[in-house]
Amino acid sequence: MKKDIFKSNGFQSLLASLLCIVLGLFLGYLVLLVINPAGAGEAILTVVKNFLTYKKTSSQLKYLGNTLVKTAPLLMCSLSILFAYKVGLFNIGAAGQYCFGVALSLYAALGLGWSWLPCLLVAMAGGAVLGAISGVLKSYCNVNEVISGIMLNWIVLYLTNMLLTTVKEAASPYTIVLANNNPSAVLPSLGLGALFNKNQYVGLAIPLSIVMAILIWIVLDKTRFGYELKATGFNRNAAKYCGMAEKRNVILSLMISGALAGMGAALLYLTGYEQWQCSTSSVPAMGFNGIAAAFLGGLNPLGTVLASFFIQHITAGGAYVDKSLYCAQISDLISSIIIYLCGFVLFMKHVMNSSIAKREEKAALKAKAAAEQDAANGKGGDQA
Repeated sequence: MKKDIFKSNGFQSLLASLLCIVLGLFLGYLVLLVINPAGAGEAILTVVKNFLTYKKTSSQLKYLGNTLVKTAPLLMCSLSILFAYKVGLFNIGAAGQYCFGVALSLYAALGLGWSWLPCLLVAMAGGAVLGAISGVLKSYCNVNEVISGIMLNWIVLYLTNMLLTTVKEAASPYTIVLANNNPSAVLPSLGLGALFNKNQYVGLAIPLSIVMAILIWIVLDKTRFGYELKATGFNRNAAKYCGMAEKRNVILSLMISGALAGMGAALLYLTGYEQWQCSTSSVPAMGFNGIAAAFLGGLNPLGTVLASFFIQHITAGGAYVDKSLYCAQISDLISSIIIYLCGFVLFMKHVMNSSIAKREEKAALKAKAAAEQDAANGKGGDQA
């Protein structure tokens, strides 16, 4: 019975995720130990505590709300990666699709004065368009989606800077404050902010992202449409032979994946929590962190909910590390090490499966040898 539990996919995913988390924290501690042994233990505990470093419950609730606000877009990016991966594609262009979602949602809100719902929808449409471009290139030109995704990431980054420069503050590189310029574009609070010490940024984004995770799980695992997409990912030629429109499925998969990433951008920037810096020269990390969250969650839409929260939790916790003992970049370094290790969940599962297979092979050989010995002993007894 124990062996059956250990061989189950859910148990293996959970165990592999926990091993990756522990290993990431341990390596982070070693780095801190090398830099400054005096504060290493306290620093790694601070990363893990995050908002719990505050003494007052009211402050803890407020900063827990901030962590949840940034968990929502990370969850959407992880769902974007997961959806594409489930159908045999690797959507590394999620970062660019996220970036395009920022551009269109903020420009619609600040430049055109739209309300939050059309801003959200246009962000999803923008991400879907970029996904469709990669899908068309893969289906009709045999261009790998990783190559086209990386190229589009950088193209879209600079297009975003150009577009949002038209709605930035005069004296700074940041876009205009959304709540002051167009309050109708801010996502509804739904009264959730009151639960987190009147945190004005907490609202629709959090429950909506969880609903999307459940919806993706249903689509992939419980519908014919999801089965067709996964079948196409496993073997495009077999899917075509079975009468499935394999090219359409590839394009549609990347469109949905792109729409999820674009939606994630809108769920952050339409809260007013952040402003876009129009001089940004690197692609947002949110799209790449989504890769780690997807694998840490065991490539399960529901598992990515907890994985996204954990990754955002340690990312935010790194900001509280004592800057008198460590440089300002140490928080990013520690978070990056932990996030990097979170991407090794599949490797851990492979190691566990290999170990189980070897044990089963040894047990089978031992049983076979015992059976042969019993047969030999029985034959010898008959001759006697």
